[in-house]
Amino acid sequence: MAPAPVLEHHVSLRPYNTFGLDVQARLFARFHSVDELRALLALPEVQAAEKLVLGGGSNLLFTQDFDGVVLKNEIRGLEIISQDDESALVRSGAGESWHGLVQYALDQDLSGIENLSLIPGTVGAAPLQNIGAYGAELKDTFEQLEALETATGQLRTFSAQECGFGYRESVFKGALKNQYIVTGVLLRLHRRAQPNVRYGDIQTTLQDMGVADEPTPRQVSEAVSSIRRSKLPDPAQIGNAGSFFKNPEISQARFDELKARYEGLPGYPVPGGVKVPAAWLIEQCGWKGLRRGPHGVHDRQALVLVNHGGAQGQDIRDLAYEIIASVREKFGIELHPEVNIM
Repeated sequence: MAPAPVLEHHVSLRPYNTFGLDVQARLFARFHSVDELRALLALPEVQAAEKLVLGGGSNLLFTQDFDGVVLKNEIRGLEIISQDDESALVRSGAGESWHGLVQYALDQDLSGIENLSLIPGTVGAAPLQNIGAYGAELKDTFEQLEALETATGQLRTFSAQECGFGYRESVFKGALKNQYIVTGVLLRLHRRAQPNVRYGDIQTTLQDMGVADEPTPRQVSEAVSSIRRSKLPDPAQIGNAGSFFKNPEISQARFDELKARYEGLPGYPVPGGVKVPAAWLIEQCGWKGLRRGPHGVHDRQALVLVNHGGAQGQDIRDLAYEIIASVREKFGIELHPEVNIM
């Protein structure tokens, strides 16, 4: 039998969001199991309130107090469910840290997610936006997830197809938004190393490490971690949510037209067009390193908006919208936030 759920009132969310914004939740509770989550959802106060499930708080921008209930997912557990000569099926509780799962996989001599090293947040949040970096995405190794339907308390399993993965997208950000809470994720990882080093920065870093030929998954992880640390600020030092904007995708014809006007415009082929780095567009508009008192744009990575200390979420949001407008005016390209603005 699950212990009686503890519902706290008027709790500061400053420790629970990587921007370090001091906003309050009217109601707050933690859950460590599916049974505890069901007990919480059965409370009349919780049933009547707007719900926000919180993992690592690394993809949120709070612009005001949250007048509902914040449910902090702390379901733990890492285990190999099954394995053969080629692969292993690994299950993780949704409350585990994502990088902790990467480290667990490496300790078990499994590969497939090392390119996603050091991405902040929890495992449960990873499929919601199909996290990706350095030439890899969650969907590449995803097997299935378990999620609880908030309206009924029923557990349901979702396959990769049912999750509807896209670029930083899933069905949980669209048709099923706010209807399910992820409780566990299963990944199919490789027992034989299949390092993905196509991304240029990884190759260069591995060369600097002296392991360009046949690197191990752990060496790829170390290279990715080194790159991320060099480009992205540590939220413990400067409040931020990592990349604030998605990289836009435009048609080949539109890219060719812009390339004729802006010779240095980078682009990467994707199905149906070209992906353009949002950081390059933002930097060309003069935003990189801008500071407005306690908030601004990071001086080493134009994709990252930062809270130097004491900033308000509304100010960071307004800066994001200014950046979007300037890129639209200069390039005719619409940027979209990757971060959830609350």
